[in-house]
Parts: sequence; structure tokens; C-alpha cells
Amino acid sequence: MHLDHHHHHDGAALSADAHRPDGTRRALRIGLGGPVGSGKTATVAALCRALRDQLSIAVVTNDIYTREDAEFLLRNAVLPPERIRAVETGACPHTAIRDDISANLEAVEELEESVGPLDLILVESGGDNLTATFSRGLVDAQVFVIDVAGGDDIPRKGGPGVTTSDLLVVNKTDLAPHVGSDLRRMARDAARQRGDLPVAFTSLTGVEGVAPVAAWVRERLAAWSA
Repeated sequence: MHLDHHHHHDGAALSADAHRPDGTRRALRIGLGGPVGSGKTATVAALCRALRDQLSIAVVTNDIYTREDAEFLLRNAVLPPERIRAVETGACPHTAIRDDISANLEAVEELEESVGPLDLILVESGGDNLTATFSRGLVDAQVFVIDVAGGDDIPRKGGPGVTTSDLLVVNKTDLAPHVGSDLRRMARDAARQRGDLPVAFTSLTGVEGVAPVAAWVRERLAAWSA
């Protein structure tokens, strides 16, 4: 389904500090959050496949006690193993992406040192609720992934993830007829909650797949490079 730009979003939320200590341009950092099972890791995998031939990419995953998300990416060979880092947060996922971001920052910086120069680093949060947001000290832009199976009232309920993320992804649209979710209602409610911020509807099993999200990432990279 289409990427729904109700109004143009100019990317003004990008971090002002685009350089590493040695003066070279650092990678654009994009965080992906969302509830458990919404399809964050599958979205990260699909983005890597869609962009890896044109861009130098690395990924940091967050799990509370395991390396499960990183192992999924490794099993699916979406990137070489040295480009994937796993952070075991040992606590609430909010903490590692918003409050004490040191472990994630260390992983990001290590990736830039070891496999850089990089164009893009994707930081995937552990599964969380609708209040999950990333610190702007960690990422330059954030994507929030929900899915239609979680209920078509999620956009209406709001929460910081839905209302303030730079891109809201409504995933698994192919399931809508099977779970009784109304995509038009979700689009209307999302527009009401988000104003000029974009919304992408995706089905990773469909023809378009992750294309709307990949197009948005390319837009952010163009703004970053400029």
C-alpha cells in the first residue's frame, strides 16, 4: 500500500551533529520500535535486502536476555555477520534506547570503527508498548512499527510511538480481512494523530513489500547527505 504523506515532512528532526570526532561524516542512525510481534525484525531484514547493494549498512539489535533478533538476521544472511551487533539490555527496552543509551551508543560507534565508513545504521528496539521512543542522542530518526493483527484501534489510541515517530509503519496489511481490521479507518486515525508525519502501509509478503519504508529511508539519507 502507498506511503501516505498528508503533508510534506521536511526532515527537520535530523540531528545537527553529522560528523564523527575525526571530522568524517558519520552514518545516519534510524531506530525501529514497536510492540512484540509487530514485525520489527522482519522489517529490518527486508530493509537490509532492499538497500544493501546501494548502501553500506549495519544493524544493532536489542533483546532483554537473548540475541534472538540478531540470530534471526544472521540466519537469514541479510548482512555479513560483522555488520550485526546484539545488545542484551537485561531490563526494560525503554531504558536501553531512551534512558541509558550507553550500550547502544558503544555498539554503534564500534560498528563505525570496525566496518565503516557506513551510510546507515539501523537500531532495533526490543519489543515494547506504544510509549517506546528513542533518545535523539542515539538516533536521528525513528520508525514505529505496528501491525493490523494488534487491532485497528491502535492508531486511535495514540501514544508517543504512534504520534511522534518520524514514520509510522502499519504492517501485515495482508491480514486485515482475516482479523477484521479496517485499513481506511487506521489511515484516518493515524492522520488525525500524526498531522504532517508520514504513514506507510506494508505487507512484507506482498509485491511492494518494504518498498515504501525503503523509499522513506532513502529520502532521509538524501537530507542527511545534504
